[in-house]
Amino acid sequence: MLYWLRHRTAYSYAQPVDLAAHLLHLKPRALPGQRVLSARLTCLPAPDHHSETHDHFGNAATRLFLAAPHTAFDVTAESLVEVAFPPPPPAEATPAWEEVARLAEGAETAEFLLPSALIPRVAEAADYARPSFPAGRPVLAGLLDLNARMRRDFAFQAGVTSITTPIAEVLRTRRGVCQDFTQVMIAGLRGLGLPARYVSGYIRTRPPPGQPRRRGADQSHAWVSAWMGPEHGWAQLDPTNGIVVGDEHVILAWGRDFADVSPLRGVLLGGGAHRLHVSVDLEPEGAEGG
Repeated sequence: MLYWLRHRTAYSYAQPVDLAAHLLHLKPRALPGQRVLSARLTCLPAPDHHSETHDHFGNAATRLFLAAPHTAFDVTAESLVEVAFPPPPPAEATPAWEEVARLAEGAETAEFLLPSALIPRVAEAADYARPSFPAGRPVLAGLLDLNARMRRDFAFQAGVTSITTPIAEVLRTRRGVCQDFTQVMIAGLRGLGLPARYVSGYIRTRPPPGQPRRRGADQSHAWVSAWMGPEHGWAQLDPTNGIVVGDEHVILAWGRDFADVSPLRGVLLGGGAHRLHVSVDLEPEGAEGG
């Protein structure tokens, strides 16, 4: 599937910002199953310094520095991405989850076992995940079961959580959004000794039957990448929708938690209060408006 992606972020400040340094994760990763055909950023005001690099996790990262006073900052990222993620292996072909946990000490996986700022150790999360992993169960069978359980047990409800809402509270209320469900699942897997990473990106959304698609109405999305051992690598699981990631997802970046992959963060001198507007479009190339 070939997608046209547009992600616009616009800040307006109550007072002038005298200096600003920003770190952006807004260019999709190039990786097996995902080919980035083009990617560009448009910034207003234009930065005084602009550099492209890769962060610790291999994500494309952009650094911007603005030295002139400004009361607004607008970044638009546009990409053309071809997605063709292969399906996971048969669940019964994957090793027992205990074997995966035993092997999860290598350089590729160790840091995705450790607690992080937004995903600390939460005993309740491990307790929730544990029934999906009885003794000897193939790791992918357990991952799929946990993914499906979360889709059944948790209700999507915007506005009731923030990025700092504790995982234990989300487990108690069983409500939240994609970032909450992703962090709960990751905390549960890490609590069982299974490496898991936080993936940020996009998912194609569809309008209700008979209604036109609204421009700018899509949103950033988050899901889980879980390790299945050295032979099978990483499985991509979307607990918000209870599905395996396929040809309707675009991977932007991954890390230990959201803090590692925030689309845009920065350090400002001045500015005071601010307002933020975000709009996202993910459309098949050639669709109307694409």
